[in-house]
Amino acid sequence: MKDYFKVDEWKIIEDGFDPHYNKVAESVFSLGNGRMGQRANFEEAYSGDTLQGNYVAGVYYPDKTRVGWWKNGYPEYFAKVLNAANWIGIDVWIGDEQLDLAKCEVLNFRRELNMKKGYLKRNFRARTASGKEVEVEAIRFCSMADDETGVIKYTITPVNFEGEITLTPFIDGDIVNKDSNYDEKFWDEVKKEVSHDNGFVQLRTKKTGFEVATAMKFTVLQNGIPVEFESAPVQKEKYIAAEIKLQASQGQSITLIKYAANLSSQNYGADELAEKTADILTIISNKGFDTMLAEQAAAWADKWQYNDIIIEGDAAAQQGIRFNIFQLNQTYTGEDDRLNIGPKGFTGEKYGGSTYWDTEAYCVPFYLATAEPKVARNLLLYRYKQLGKAIDNAKLLGFKNGAALYPMVTMDGTECHNEWEITFEEIHRNGAIAYAIYNYTRYTGDEAYLADYGLEVLIAISRFWAQRITWSAERNLYVMLGVTGPNEYENNINNNWYTSTIAIWCLKYTLEVIGKVKDTKAAKYNELIGKIAFNEEMECERFADIIAKMYFPYDDKLQIFLQQDGYLDKEQILVKDLPATERPLVQKWSWDRILRSVFIKQADVLQGLYFFEDNYDMDTIRRNFNFYEPRTVHESSLSPCVHAILAAKLGDVDKAYEFYLRTSRLDIDDYNNDTDDGCHITSMAGTWMAVVEGFGGMRVKDGVLSFNPLLPPKWNAFSFQVGFRGALLNVRVSREGINIKNTSDQKITVKVYGAAHNINANDAVLVKSNEI
Repeated sequence: MKDYFKVDEWKIIEDGFDPHYNKVAESVFSLGNGRMGQRANFEEAYSGDTLQGNYVAGVYYPDKTRVGWWKNGYPEYFAKVLNAANWIGIDVWIGDEQLDLAKCEVLNFRRELNMKKGYLKRNFRARTASGKEVEVEAIRFCSMADDETGVIKYTITPVNFEGEITLTPFIDGDIVNKDSNYDEKFWDEVKKEVSHDNGFVQLRTKKTGFEVATAMKFTVLQNGIPVEFESAPVQKEKYIAAEIKLQASQGQSITLIKYAANLSSQNYGADELAEKTADILTIISNKGFDTMLAEQAAAWADKWQYNDIIIEGDAAAQQGIRFNIFQLNQTYTGEDDRLNIGPKGFTGEKYGGSTYWDTEAYCVPFYLATAEPKVARNLLLYRYKQLGKAIDNAKLLGFKNGAALYPMVTMDGTECHNEWEITFEEIHRNGAIAYAIYNYTRYTGDEAYLADYGLEVLIAISRFWAQRITWSAERNLYVMLGVTGPNEYENNINNNWYTSTIAIWCLKYTLEVIGKVKDTKAAKYNELIGKIAFNEEMECERFADIIAKMYFPYDDKLQIFLQQDGYLDKEQILVKDLPATERPLVQKWSWDRILRSVFIKQADVLQGLYFFEDNYDMDTIRRNFNFYEPRTVHESSLSPCVHAILAAKLGDVDKAYEFYLRTSRLDIDDYNNDTDDGCHITSMAGTWMAVVEGFGGMRVKDGVLSFNPLLPPKWNAFSFQVGFRGALLNVRVSREGINIKNTSDQKITVKVYGAAHNINANDAVLVKSNEI
């Protein structure tokens, strides 16, 4: 844990410049608007350690898989969201010296991310080698109101000199992905143009053929007043710029306002991209920076009105949750069902920017409660539209009869993860997709989704499970061989309890939905079984037989579910006994040593107890939590939130708080020494879950929203808002009790600690502490 950034309830603040921490700061201060985004690279040149990154949602490249040897079924490529053209660049020369904070003396430096209003601001004072001092203020944001655009207001002021300053705004498309498998550049130039105050570069991705036009338009002010200027155009391969030389007076500011747009051929014809970017730039430049900034603040005010979480009395906890919510809202808006949520969002390249099971297991609950139902529905439709490719993926591995294996990593539905122990074995991802369908329908009440889309996916997934199990004559039961559970520090093991549990749940849920759709939507059901050649009698009988005869590893002495066969054969060392110098294990130990150890990367058995808590009594949950939690190193960002929720359920408020703080400040405090390559966006939804489902105790049971709150001792109170089936509720938990306001025009019934309360439209109920 690092206390580098200042604690502030609405801002992330870097006070002073530490170049060793620069890449972490670049990640944390990243910006986005659902369509585009970038890391917090400096506008001016920086020759120090940096990871340059600009991204356009949905644009990817199939980078050739790099493996030592090939196995049948291996994906041919690893899909990567591309590092796109750099639109933020503004080279600055002070006389004949380039402004570069790696070479200048940095006299003061402050950078702050204003999460309330959605912009990044940087101020610094620097001295060049010749002794010239300048003050710089740079403000930028990716517009939420015009979501294909961004803008920068860059102001430089001479402190102790007068003379020539050269500003060169540019667009550079000659960039690389740091994670390119063969050091290949992924873009080809289509065309470019630059004139007095504007220019663009249009690029095409190799292989996939996406085209993106990145354009800029700029104005110049001196002492806040617009001035005429001359510029010299510059063109190189995939690069355009305009060089502006200005005479600067001591103490008088020069400001460059740079408007930019990123348009993709996903949304426009390739031949009209240049024209469309010019039109959009005209619109936003006519608005001007101040109007765009006001619109940005208004857009964020609207978002915070519906999904802010307020924590009273604990600024660090408050900053953590707001940072997580802010990044989630920057990454995905739900307007386009072709897009999904990459584990790093717009903050870095790691994991390829593709779709993982994180979306279904962690992100869907956040969007269900904080956005219109269509947003979560679009996440489900994303998978439905890729069902054909999930069936193709299963065929490559030898499965038949319409069985579907959804990819571990994907952009378009094709599996593109190239680690065999993940690609072939981490098959529990199929279950998360089925669980998301269940989660969506129980929360929204949208049963029509099952007949229209959900059942087709469920049957395909269940067909996979029905073929993936093996009959063990020795046990006289079905077993699940050669898998990797959520704990990726165990590979190629047999009978992972979580994988087997979610597989059987999928089969049960599919049978339930078959009965429901058959009874309520008979025509659609008959149409579906004809479409997919579903033999109801034979296949349902097969599903039921597996459900009845599945083997689950269990230890009678400890009365716990075993993570997998042989787990207790390992040397049972606890995390508390590990020297701090040996963690994180993934950075300090060999893979062989990790695989032979007892240590758990993330919630595994506990993931199943979180999903299916209603199937187990509190003593069972407590025994398993008390056994597995001390063995978990939490070296996955997805881990602490599940532990926080279960600890809160068990009434262990101190441990729940510890895990909440860890998940909410994971990136801000760089817990796992890995924030430099991007923030952990999908796990941020788990942070929201830790508050709402953990401390708020929110659940949906039999179509009714229920709460069992728990207030951490360090908090005076906390509150959150959730939408549920047309009602909008504000829930505040304090020492006095639980106050629930219904701010909608729809009456709702909720349960608090098991007791039902009817709340009329625009009314409230207070359950006092002495009534609980």
